[in-house]
Amino acid sequence: MSKNNSLVVLTEGAIIVAAAQALSFVPHDLGVSSIQVEYGLIPMAIYALRRGVKPGLMAGFVWGILDLILKGFSSGGFLNPLQGLVEYPLAFAAVGLVGIGSLQVKSRIKDNKSALGLIIMYSALGFLVKYFLHFLAGGIYWGAYAPKTMNPWIYSLVINGGSFIANMIMMLVLLVVLSHVFKRFIIAKD
Repeated sequence: MSKNNSLVVLTEGAIIVAAAQALSFVPHDLGVSSIQVEYGLIPMAIYALRRGVKPGLMAGFVWGILDLILKGFSSGGFLNPLQGLVEYPLAFAAVGLVGIGSLQVKSRIKDNKSALGLIIMYSALGFLVKYFLHFLAGGIYWGAYAPKTMNPWIYSLVINGGSFIANMIMMLVLLVVLSHVFKRFIIAKD
């Protein structure tokens, strides 16, 4: 990769991180529960598909640190350093795993074939790993906040599983709506 191309990838990553963080300030709780739609997952998934797994992981990691600083510390989302590491930089970096499918998706798009199934599959992988990390942290660190009559692990599964499902539904809807512009979003003009 040339220095110029590296700078373009880095600049795109910074813009995507800023967009993802800005979108995190849009209200996103579903009802009275802690199930959340995380709008920043969409630009992050597109970036990972566009640039690959390594830039996707790095952008997600930076987004996690930024979210920890701007929201985690002030909202009570930070309990201790290990929990903070798992739920912010590591969980957010996991979204970059969507980039594992980058080459396959780009190939399908360039061949004028549908990449919808691949995008759904790789998005599900990245989102699932993110919410699995939140599930683990929920069972270990947030168990005291579960309703008294509910097992903390079940509570964490309901909240984080619900968030995973809500975010996959959001991704599916946007994929269907934006299917005609995949090529512009995912194929980079370097």
